[in-house]
Amino acid sequence: LLDKSDKYDSRDVERLQQDDKWVENYLIWRHDVVDDTLKMIDESFQWRKEYTVNDLTESVLPKWLLENGSLFLHGYDKEGYKLFWFRVKHHIRDPKQQLEKKKLVAFWLEHYAKRDHGKPLTVVFDMSETGISHIDLDFVRFIVNCFTDYYPNFLTKIVIFEMPWIMNAAFKIVKGWLGPDAISMLKFTNKGDVQEYISGEYLPPHMGGTDSFKYSYPPLVDDDFQTPLCENGPVASEDEPESKEEIDADTKETGELNEEQNLNQKKMNSIEQISKSEETDKTEFKPKNAKKALTTFKGPLLHISPAEELYFGSKETGEKKCLIVLTNVTKNIVAFKVRTTAPEKYRVKPSNSSCEPGTSLDIIVSLHGGFAASLQDRFLIMAAEMDQSSGAGIPELTQFWKEVPRTKVMEHRLRCHVVESSKPSSLTLKENAFHIPAKTNEDLHIQLTRLLQINKRLQEQIDRCLWFQQLSAVLSILSVTVVAFCFYLVYTQRS
Repeated sequence: LLDKSDKYDSRDVERLQQDDKWVENYLIWRHDVVDDTLKMIDESFQWRKEYTVNDLTESVLPKWLLENGSLFLHGYDKEGYKLFWFRVKHHIRDPKQQLEKKKLVAFWLEHYAKRDHGKPLTVVFDMSETGISHIDLDFVRFIVNCFTDYYPNFLTKIVIFEMPWIMNAAFKIVKGWLGPDAISMLKFTNKGDVQEYISGEYLPPHMGGTDSFKYSYPPLVDDDFQTPLCENGPVASEDEPESKEEIDADTKETGELNEEQNLNQKKMNSIEQISKSEETDKTEFKPKNAKKALTTFKGPLLHISPAEELYFGSKETGEKKCLIVLTNVTKNIVAFKVRTTAPEKYRVKPSNSSCEPGTSLDIIVSLHGGFAASLQDRFLIMAAEMDQSSGAGIPELTQFWKEVPRTKVMEHRLRCHVVESSKPSSLTLKENAFHIPAKTNEDLHIQLTRLLQINKRLQEQIDRCLWFQQLSAVLSILSVTVVAFCFYLVYTQRS
């Protein structure tokens, strides 16, 4: 396949050789059938080159198409998957514009795939206020092909809202294009049941929701993040000084955190003395449900732990705080700020600051007031290198973020995970510097000690068994020798 690189974009071939996750997604989508997987890679790579997917930018698309609002990313479903909206009423069938519209679909999918590393999408066909003039089966087939043939393992479900009865015949044709797996993902909904899949906060009023979002361009919808996220909650401004009570509370929290970290560090050292075969990020002792909490995102400017999810407790468990650790891996000061999709809920300290070269910095994320974390909540960490000569105070940072080119800004997104268990294996505030839950470390240390003791007892038993075996063998040989000697004496006497 790779020898025929003239058929493909060399960047795709290079990525296929280096990105195991991409290959895995192709295999999953084709049920691990190698021939089918190779066929899909071949077709999708040819398509990617034909549509110049790697080079699709806002500048190569007509501005009116981006302003149209027929396609955009916004919000999340109840499972935390990003929503890809198709506002069908804004689409008018026109063969002259077909290629550009298809490139717009490819642009959005590639834009999201590169930004969020291929995390699956939920597609929403909003068919309210549509009629015959909006039916474009060729365009629909292209969209279907994008998910079934070009973007592997990228689709979770297709939510179709208020499909007019006049389109029933058309959708019977569409179903014929879909495989059985994709057909099972179709969810036909109306105002009464669409919230089974999408909560009201991400549904517009005409769909029975409360989302006041209105698509507009420019700029592109940036995942609904608000900035900056105030350190003192949603009421205080970013520059507002903290009250003495807040400072005292935070000092206490920091003290507890450091004490907990020191305690857990000792436990971690004990574990490392027992077995040093694995690195912290690759340890074989990870609890299954804490796998993501132990990983680190290794960006060009900052290493960020956890890599993907912040673990909060549910209302029952009551865990309201999480820890993010940033490590500056450059030789310059790195400015950073934190943004969120729900600024009314969260308080972050620090939310707009800088990190010295080669140092690590803890960010504490806490829920504000009586709010509860949601799977739909997201955090965005933005980082950029600063000149050593420039200051790092709030005025300097404010000016810096106004002037820094977007191409020089590193962005990393974190999802929220709500732990229902009374013992969450989460990356919460009271965790050690390696982001392994304190209780997990303690349990792990005890289990390892017990295993070593059991292993020692088993070894002793095996040694005893071997000794008895050897003794039995010697006695058996002696017995046989004595008996043989006796027979010999009896035989000689008779002779």
